[in-house]
Amino acid sequence: MSSHHIVREKQEPALLILDLDGFDAENLGQLLEWSPVIIVPLSLYEKLWSMGIKVDVILAPYGEAPIQLQEHATMFNAQTNVLDAAFAYLIKETFPAVNVIAAEFNPISYRAIAKQLDLVVFAQGWKNFAVKSGFQKWKAAHERVRIHEPTKISNLKLGGLKALGADEFLTANDGFFSLSFDDDLVFISEEL
Repeated sequence: MSSHHIVREKQEPALLILDLDGFDAENLGQLLEWSPVIIVPLSLYEKLWSMGIKVDVILAPYGEAPIQLQEHATMFNAQTNVLDAAFAYLIKETFPAVNVIAAEFNPISYRAIAKQLDLVVFAQGWKNFAVKSGFQKWKAAHERVRIHEPTKISNLKLGGLKALGADEFLTANDGFFSLSFDDDLVFISEEL
């Protein structure tokens, strides 16, 4: 009997790579471990190919293409901006989840898509994701957590966190921290 796992199509989150500068190679290896569908803008395609990474979807304006195309790669029209094109592709192909590697994280850019699929954005040493009210997670004591725009969140209640600044918190003890609020979703970040 083989010990290989069979990965079903779209069982793992897609991987959208918008920027790799400063992204830890070990973290990249973990994201690539289960062979996700990899989506990149045309500007990153040749860099990833030179790293030996198989790209599945290239986002490029209509009529633009790389000099050489990997055998299995396909093009997807990115007439608008790359992020909007990537989200259009993910929705069209009914992906349930996506991991994004980006240079920076702006919650406004990701809010609409976070309502449609599970989303994790890795940027600047943080893992950013949307949560719903009633969220709780176990963490060790003294780990940093960010809550984006906490003053704009209706009826925000925190448990197990102590404030370090306006949007940065520290887990008080080993154990669960929790958030409850009246909004549909809130973005939080954990340090990588």
